[in-house]
Amino acid sequence: MLVCVLASHSCYVIAEKPKTRDISHLISKKEFTSYKDVAEFIDKSPKVSITVAPSKADINEYGQQVVKVLTGSDCDRDGTMDDNATCNAVFYKLWLKYSL
Repeated sequence: MLVCVLASHSCYVIAEKPKTRDISHLISKKEFTSYKDVAEFIDKSPKVSITVAPSKADINEYGQQVVKVLTGSDCDRDGTMDDNATCNAVFYKLWLKYSL
């Protein structure tokens, strides 16, 4: 029974995971191999900013007109901020392509 539950959960997770973009046309092998690790790849990726709702503490401290902005990395170069899992997946896909 446990195996069936785990197997169905794994399929659900795989189905929900978005496909990682191939950005090898944007990053050459020379550029990619210059990164010492995934952290440097993320750090040197383009940055994007998004506006998010301020917390109650932000409003209390700065007033009703406060605007909260988060800045993060765009590892797959699609114009949106990426989470760590996406950045790792993009790095890994490039690593697989360029390690051959």
